Amino acid sequence: MTHAKATLLLPARNRFPNGALPAQVANALGRADHSEGEAGEPAQLRRHFDVRPQAWSAAALTRQHDANDAGDSLWLRADPANVAPDMQGARLMASAETLRLEQDDVDALVPALQPLFAGFGFRLDAPTPSRWYLRLPDDTPLPAFAAPETVLGDDLFEHLPEGEHGRRWRSLLTEAQVLLHQHPWNEQRSAQGKRPVNSLWFWGAGRLPGSVQTGHAQVRSRDALLQALAQLAGVRVDGEHAVDALVDLRQLRSLEQLTRDAITPLLDAIARGELRELRLDFEDGAQYRIHRGQRWRFWKKPLATLAND
Repeated sequence: MTHAKATLLLPARNRFPNGALPAQVANALGRADHSEGEAGEPAQLRRHFDVRPQAWSAAALTRQHDANDAGDSLWLRADPANVAPDMQGARLMASAETLRLEQDDVDALVPALQPLFAGFGFRLDAPTPSRWYLRLPDDTPLPAFAAPETVLGDDLFEHLPEGEHGRRWRSLLTEAQVLLHQHPWNEQRSAQGKRPVNSLWFWGAGRLPGSVQTGHAQVRSRDALLQALAQLAGVRVDGEHAVDALVDLRQLRSLEQLTRDAITPLLDAIARGELRELRLDFEDGAQYRIHRGQRWRFWKKPLATLAND
């Protein structure tokens, strides 16, 4: 029997429609070893990567992935964003990759914003159109910043950095919004039916971690942060053969696609002896460990739905 195993990195269970599970999947999950861990993306990634120091920075990690120059510098993501006003204030509607920016957008907007930050000793640049960065002086005091996935669709002002250290960043955000609102490039984008880049979102502050380790031999993901963690851990990214692989499926929203295209083929591989173990890790903290020996657990009831555990 092979020693290969696979782990699926999945979104929270409530992201999937609450439908009935196919019999094969329902039986496997009902007989699986089930545990509950901490919810949220950072906790989910820490289950698979040992990062030291533990207060790792998404900005520094993705900067290393994008430009290979993170070094010992202090980094902050200053991602392009789109906000929409409403009766209560403004909502973050899109940021970073979801805006689908191109190099022309960077060439038009980043130079217009750079003088705003230069006066504080900050340098703004964009090694890739979807991810913008500020390199900060080492002694820059920083507040707590909210990750964009926690803000998306929500009232922007409820997630702005607080306190004395946050005041500067609230002011910079307002000034950046004014500059972007007045920029003719955004008029052109709006005329083309594209979302204007009318805001930034600051997040992910910190430095590159000293070490990253993982028990996986391979990571398969399109996500820059996950790719950066894999590269620093020295494991293969998106190789051809999934041996002891961590497979990132957090973009899935279809229960049918999850069960038919992802879980069922791996259950068949376990039945054939081609896969030793399958782990499912949901962002809400739910985890399932499935292996061939569990087929004898006849007393275990099938799991009717993902929410029914």
